[in-house]
Amino acid sequence: MLRHGQKKGVAILGIIWETSWPMKIKLAHSPDADDAFMFYALTQGKIDLQGLEFEEVQAPIDQLNQQALLGSNGGYEVSAVSFHVYPEIAEHYQLLTTGACFGENYGPVVIANRNLKPKQLRKVRVAIPGKTTTAFLVLKMLEPTVCYSELPFDQILEDVAAGKVEAGLIIHEGQLSYEEKQLCKVIDLGEWWQKETNLPLPLGGIVVRRDLGWETAVKIQQVIRASIQYALEHKDEALDFALPFARGLAREQVEKFVGMYVNDLTVDCGRKGMKAIKTLLERGAKLGFIKPVDFEELFLTRQAPEPELAATPIS
Repeated sequence: MLRHGQKKGVAILGIIWETSWPMKIKLAHSPDADDAFMFYALTQGKIDLQGLEFEEVQAPIDQLNQQALLGSNGGYEVSAVSFHVYPEIAEHYQLLTTGACFGENYGPVVIANRNLKPKQLRKVRVAIPGKTTTAFLVLKMLEPTVCYSELPFDQILEDVAAGKVEAGLIIHEGQLSYEEKQLCKVIDLGEWWQKETNLPLPLGGIVVRRDLGWETAVKIQQVIRASIQYALEHKDEALDFALPFARGLAREQVEKFVGMYVNDLTVDCGRKGMKAIKTLLERGAKLGFIKPVDFEELFLTRQAPEPELAATPIS
């Protein structure tokens, strides 16, 4: 695949001519209200795209995680991913400092159709929305021996309510709607994480493929940051756009949900967000759930990296 603006030789009548054109950058995210809100301005032509051309792709987060594992052999150029999967894709992807979602004393919720204590989770089967989700990583930190089954995230509430599974790990809008089905909260993993670390819980971020090059990656980061800022400054129109992605939530619930996960930390995670992400990855690696990460190469730098020096041949 060509890099953005890369030149390629084309032979016409035996003469090689150099051509150059911008590549269409696949931008992948979940079909959820918070992501729709964030990318509203970018996808609807409300901001300057700095000469870049994007192709939007929507898929559940576990599918995006699996696609990112392909790296430069088929992974999307820009993608929302769970922080859980990042160590596996770090060779091919770099984290942006914009676009990340954090739960500040809230996050994924373990629910059940009867009253359960957190310590009882080792005795029941929990439906999870994917083994690569950050929600599952944090659940394992809480209860390493948890027994689980994978289900589509939007099926878990229904199956727990119907008694098909004893408990479920809820992400996305289900965090606001499980009580409507008379289901019980076992534990909010964001609350638990806050007590453990005094930090927000990092759930997912935006990554850019390293082979795009620093200059293009910086433009992508600037465009995504501008899209989020536009949505926050034009909240009503961005919420109108996001509402169909909320799977039946009322507008006031959508506004609450979007406010939970699209805020100042999403515009730029800053030192607080960076510390939270590093803490999550360090703890996961220490427990053996994920690979260690080179934190020097974690985030997209604001300055161009130093060029690598070619090895001097031994004469």
